[in-house]
Order: sequence, then C-alpha cells, then structure tokens
Amino acid sequence: MRSRVVACKTFPYPSRMARTPSVMVALGTACPDFSLPDTVSGRTVARSDFAGKPLLVMFICNHCPFVVHVADELARVGRDYGQRLGIVAICSNDEATHPADGPKPMAEESRRRGYSFPYLHDATQQVARAFDAACTPDFFLYDARHALAYRGQLDDSRPGSQEPVTGRDLRAALDAVLSGIAPGAAQRPSIGCNIKWRA
Repeated sequence: MRSRVVACKTFPYPSRMARTPSVMVALGTACPDFSLPDTVSGRTVARSDFAGKPLLVMFICNHCPFVVHVADELARVGRDYGQRLGIVAICSNDEATHPADGPKPMAEESRRRGYSFPYLHDATQQVARAFDAACTPDFFLYDARHALAYRGQLDDSRPGSQEPVTGRDLRAALDAVLSGIAPGAAQRPSIGCNIKWRA
C-alpha cells in the first residue's frame, strides 16, 4: 500500500495505536469523480452536485480514535461552512472486518454527532483509492474549479495530547478558499488510523 505507518512517539497514545500520515497529494490535482450513497438520506451524492463551488472531502469513520477525538469539531465545521461550500464525509473502511463502519452505524453516528453533511459509504474502496486517501481523518479541500487547494491536518491536536481541538489549519484553508485566496503551501499531513483495506 502507498500509506505509511509510523510508530507512536510524539504523543502519549496507547501503544497499540499506529499512526498513518496522509499522502499529501500534489496541490492543483483535480478532484476525482465520485458517486456514492448517503447513509442517512439514501440518495446518491456525486461530485457533479457541487459544480462551480468549493468542495471539502473528508475521509472518516466511526471507530477510529483519531476521528472520535475530532468528531464534534467536524460537526461544527459542517455547521459553520456548509452553506458556503460543498462538504461530504466518506467512509471507505472494510465493513466485513470493521462492522461498526458499515452503512447503518454510519447513519446512526451522523445523527448522533449532528453531521449536517452527507456521510457516504465507499463499499468498493475505489473512491478512496482515486483520492489516494490513506488515513482517518484525511482532508481534501478543492477550490471552485475543483483543483486541490489544501490537504493535511485539521489542527495539531491528537488523542492524548494537551492541544485543544480547534480545527485551526482546516478552518484557515477554508477561509482562504472562500475568499478566493490559495492557502499557504506549508501544509502539515493529517495523522490517523490507516484505512482498513480489503485483503
């Protein structure tokens, strides 16, 4: 796999929790096409639904401690920015090995967290591979032309760290893109659990 697993040394995570960084796809890369079912509404959501507007694509899941750590902030980001750009979350984990990340639990999690954005199920994992997603959470922000403007971390907070969850890095990138400005190129990778690929 292209993803990289790094030993946990920086923060006091449980020793069994491996850290996988995001791939950091080249800025300017076109947003891959996708068409996936929303686990809450049942409707199909596609990239074309967001033509002409910025788009934030987040690869998350239900069980990963890194996602659980920031899930409430993801809900806040949805509420704060969802009227000004497209936002979707995608779960690509293998539900055979991780049933908590299947469609029904995803819908329940979305309602419980108050996600205002579609929570899409990538059953074939083809969409995750097209994006070169590696971990949960993994963030991809595209400008109105659907060219990649930001990929990287939500903020500096990690499970077990003393850093508060603020969404600082992603929010700064969102504010820049919505102002028609390119986010700075000094972007830090996201860190999380690896996507649970099929064998």
